[in-house]
Amino acid sequence: MQPNFYHKDLAVSGRWEKMSFAEQMANIGSEVERAISWKKKNNLKYSREAFFRALELADFTIADKRNKKRLGELCRVREVLVDYFFGDNLYKSSDLLWQKYFRAFNWKASLERRKITH
Repeated sequence: MQPNFYHKDLAVSGRWEKMSFAEQMANIGSEVERAISWKKKNNLKYSREAFFRALELADFTIADKRNKKRLGELCRVREVLVDYFFGDNLYKSSDLLWQKYFRAFNWKASLERRKITH
C-alpha cells in the first residue's frame, strides 16, 4: 500500500534530497508559518493541515542521509513543534520563537540562491 503524502512530488521525485539543508528547513518553516497564521485566524482545520505538512517535511529532512550529523537537532525540533501545536507546550515555545528560528534558514537559503545565480 502506497503511503499518502502531502508533498507527493517531493516524496517520489527525489527533489527533497537535492535541496540544501537551509532550503529544507526554510520549506518546513513556511508550513509552520502557515499553521501559525491559520491558528491566529481560528481556522484549526487549515492550521492542523499546514502543521502536518510541516511534520512530513521534517520527516523527509530527518530521513535525508546528508543530515545524519544534525539528527539530534532535527528530532528535537520535531518534538518541540508537536509539543507546541498539540501538546502542553512544556518547552514554552511561542509563535515568535518559531518564526525567528525558521527565518534564519530562509535568510541562509536566500543567500545560497543569490550565490548560485551570480
